[in-house]
Amino acid sequence: MNTRPEAAPLLSVRGLAKYYGTRIGCTDVSFDLWPGEVLGIVGESGSGKSTLLSCLAGHQQPDRGEIHFDGRDLLAMSEPERRRLSRTEQAFVHQNPRDGLRMGISAGGNIGERLMAVGARNYGQIRETGLDWLGRVEIAGARIDDRPSAFSGGMQQRLQIARNLVTAPRLVFMDEPTGGLDVSVQARLLDLLRGLVRDLGLSVVLVTHDLAVVRLLAHRLMVMKSGQVVEQGVTDQVLDDPQHGYTQLLVSSVLQV
Repeated sequence: MNTRPEAAPLLSVRGLAKYYGTRIGCTDVSFDLWPGEVLGIVGESGSGKSTLLSCLAGHQQPDRGEIHFDGRDLLAMSEPERRRLSRTEQAFVHQNPRDGLRMGISAGGNIGERLMAVGARNYGQIRETGLDWLGRVEIAGARIDDRPSAFSGGMQQRLQIARNLVTAPRLVFMDEPTGGLDVSVQARLLDLLRGLVRDLGLSVVLVTHDLAVVRLLAHRLMVMKSGQVVEQGVTDQVLDDPQHGYTQLLVSSVLQV
């Protein structure tokens, strides 16, 4: 798959750093993400991967560095501009779907709410789009008026994905999207995600501790330790022939399970 169909990266990060007092969240992180590319970020708990994702998504303000999205300086945007971007061209899939859903409204309402945030007003069209997206994420249309609290964990995660993708974002941030799910549910969700990423041409920044997930979904891989990127490259190359000692430990610990 050609992951670089355009001349310029969609997301460009240079020298990004975030500190919590004297503790390093992440430091000196630089990379480019190209249109249609999936970048996996792995590392143990406390490695800095979640801090990095939070800064990229605008949930935290970095202490240093630059983030450009499609040539626009994200750190120079006003808060209203950033919020609008997060509802249109960008999206965030949380590990716990309850953090990304409105549990008190229906499944269709969750999807429709994001459509209305970008200007949709025709109820019939909104409901029709909601039904279409429920089908895409393998949820029966008959469940459109059910609240997410009546859904299983896997269904809630699929609904969160539908809610996020309905506005056709160009860049999606995913934080452990398969975390906490049973193995069989994980496999179904991963297959769904892989198909959606391919069919919609999404660019994705994916944070996970699961190397099997990045091998299936990510074109490139970035390994973090103590807030720093210690290795990056094509996913299969990094996993099959890791150069850094920490990456070798990560891979070997998985192989020994």
